[in-house]
Amino acid sequence: MSALLPGSRLAPAPRDMVLNLFYREPDPDRWLPGDRYPRRLIRRLVRGKPRPGGQTRVFLNLCAGLREIGVPFRVNDFRHARRHPDEVACIIGKPFLLDVMAWRNPILFGAAVFSHPIDDPDLFKRRPVRRVLVPGPWMQRMCQPYWGDRVQAWPVGIDTDLWSPQGDVPKDTDLLLYDKVLWDRGQRERDLLEPIRSRLRKAGISFMELTYGRYRERDYREALARCRGMVFLCEHETQGIAYQQALACGVPLLAWDQGGPWRDPSYYPHRVVYGPVTSVPYWDERCGLRFSDAAEFETALEQFMAGLAQADYQPRAYVLQHLRLADRAREYSAIARAVQQEADGDG
Repeated sequence: MSALLPGSRLAPAPRDMVLNLFYREPDPDRWLPGDRYPRRLIRRLVRGKPRPGGQTRVFLNLCAGLREIGVPFRVNDFRHARRHPDEVACIIGKPFLLDVMAWRNPILFGAAVFSHPIDDPDLFKRRPVRRVLVPGPWMQRMCQPYWGDRVQAWPVGIDTDLWSPQGDVPKDTDLLLYDKVLWDRGQRERDLLEPIRSRLRKAGISFMELTYGRYRERDYREALARCRGMVFLCEHETQGIAYQQALACGVPLLAWDQGGPWRDPSYYPHRVVYGPVTSVPYWDERCGLRFSDAAEFETALEQFMAGLAQADYQPRAYVLQHLRLADRAREYSAIARAVQQEADGDG
């Protein structure tokens, strides 16, 4: 069923059959009132069609999953929300949407939420937030001391039709080196990336590289079609949609998973010290292998390449079991209905 855009009309139906979804990317004026509009046009002309980021992908995949299971929804229909303050507002994100109007609706907030609860310590006093969704389990544990049982882990689904093995494309490259190292780039180039590249060259293992934020989705799909496995480098992930897209394509991972504290420099160590975190929050032995640092990489690489040769891994099976679009959308819809029932009961 298609999404209901603002102003669309529905025949009378039970309240829980229509979800009120809200998602926007912030695009404020920078220098002059209204200058966001010409800047947006110029960006489009210079850079081409914008690539959806991780949080936008959460919204798009949720919508796709809801369509697949036949749950209708409205998108950014603020007028409807104002006229029906008893209906749940599903604010997928981002946080600035909490302040675009004086919400009276019970709010299901997330999964594109604050990086940490200290960013809005008075959240539940300021707005009628009933439940907060975060992308993964370690983030849920980090937020629980602040948000208690109102916080819940919910990952969005992966489009397993789009992200699927391409049997007609030859696997002519051993590994894809996926670089999502976000912080301390100079140090990480010296102590992680370059040692990994050197080891791959020394072992005669062919590889190609992609850097997060610098490729189109089509490029990524084409690279996954050609590569037998992927080395995934990221300090941590709350969900990790990109690596799960690789798994859905049948590409196992050799994942850098250093553990330890959440190292976001905006918070660590002066504001928040929390751990352990992980770069692969949704994972089991079917997905591949993990290593903690460059010293451990050599042994892990040998074991991983042997596993690839013996077809030991079944990464797509993991995604099909845990991260289908329909299943994740079905859970989201159930959460929204539960929030609505709770609000109705309080009213």
